Amino acid sequence: MKLDTLIPGAPALDVTGITADSRKVKPGYLFAALKGVAQDGREYAGAAIKAGAAAILTDDRPGAWTVPAIQVAEPRLALAKAAAAFHPVQPRVIAAVTGTNGKSSTVDFLRQIWASMGRKAASMGTLGAIGPSGVVDLGHTTPDPVAIHDTLASLAAEGVTHAAMEASSHGLAQYRLHAVRLAAGAFTNLTQDHLDYHADFDDYRRAKMKLFSELLPAGAPAVINADSPEREAFEAAAQTAGLRTFTVGWRGRNLRIAEALPRGTGQDLVIQWSGGPSEGKERTVHLPLIGEFQALNALCAAGIAMALGDDVHAVLDGLARLKGVHGRLELVGQTAGKAPVFVDYAHTPDGLNVLLRAARPHVRGKLIVVFGCGGDRDATKRAIMGDVARRLADEVIVTDDNPRSEDPAAIRAAIRKGVPDSSEIGDRASAIQEGVKRLRPGDALLIAGKGHETGQIVKGVTIPFSDFEVARAALKDAGGTDAGGAHG
Repeated sequence: MKLDTLIPGAPALDVTGITADSRKVKPGYLFAALKGVAQDGREYAGAAIKAGAAAILTDDRPGAWTVPAIQVAEPRLALAKAAAAFHPVQPRVIAAVTGTNGKSSTVDFLRQIWASMGRKAASMGTLGAIGPSGVVDLGHTTPDPVAIHDTLASLAAEGVTHAAMEASSHGLAQYRLHAVRLAAGAFTNLTQDHLDYHADFDDYRRAKMKLFSELLPAGAPAVINADSPEREAFEAAAQTAGLRTFTVGWRGRNLRIAEALPRGTGQDLVIQWSGGPSEGKERTVHLPLIGEFQALNALCAAGIAMALGDDVHAVLDGLARLKGVHGRLELVGQTAGKAPVFVDYAHTPDGLNVLLRAARPHVRGKLIVVFGCGGDRDATKRAIMGDVARRLADEVIVTDDNPRSEDPAAIRAAIRKGVPDSSEIGDRASAIQEGVKRLRPGDALLIAGKGHETGQIVKGVTIPFSDFEVARAALKDAGGTDAGGAHG
């Protein structure tokens, strides 16, 4: 493909591929030398040229290279448009979901709802790209534009017509989704996270709002969680952009939960839409998932499908068949005394708050939680998360998460400022084993923070580690059963 087709005004060179990773450059590639927080892509331009890069895309700072350079004010935006031009085929309907918590579950639930209606559907995000042929690891919640468009093209080639994708604040701030042809967008909630990257909470909010203010075409539906304190701000942004707002939740104008009744490993939801019961627009659906937050994520997914024109009863039929998302309040197994052990990805104050509140109605005895906080990330949330655990759990075991380059003991000490009466067990496997040992009939154990992850990052090295595997082994040693009912 010609470079000037990818970037208007560029030389008419033949380009065989695009990448922002100098290690992936092959002869004829366009190398995007982007300035990041920790590294400057220009430092790797020489290696890229040596590997055969035909041209460089970079910002407008002074510089000279031995191959043509396209210098623009927003190279990340130019990269997104170039990637879309290089991989022009996308699924016909694409919906993006942003918010601090709930993105992964919502896009997975939406994929399941569409699939239940007979459509070839896929989801993209933290859990990878999940489509008809299986799962592909993407590395990031919102990967770089080249990976996004390559993946979308591959999904379309498989026959996927409907795709749901997560839109992280990093991805939105860095223009990674700006050339995706979106049909709908959704906002789940906004709570403290990623303040190690964003200047402040207002900057974080503005990044999330870009989904509505910059990415969606006029007239597209903007599905908004009506229970979020940020509802008015996101509704205003959507309306200013000429979008069609569709609110969901307990206070939803278009789709709402009127009542939720816990039922064993699920819940009965009385769901109303538009005019409400006076027009007969009410139905009770059994959702085979526990926790209020799971119900709200499912409702958001249902709202996206409805806002795009899908039949409400077909959508609600899909809700009744949902399967839980890997690593999201997922049951690992039970002790011999029937005390359950769950794994969840909650790693923010609000996420931990929601998780503990969701589990409480299903626990007759003690609610025990094992969690830590990641290193090289927002340090202000550590004591806050400790305080959440102190208030909502009966017993707290503070352990390591992904300490990265930080001193694990210092991270644990920061957490324990909010929960001084907690136990401290730095080794995560030992902490999980201790949590299982403490369980008595009627109790429940929540292991929070890592969810689906299969590694622990310590001093730049990723060590194989799975909360699921450790918990299963501990349950087996205690004579318990796994979620499938088999020992071990």
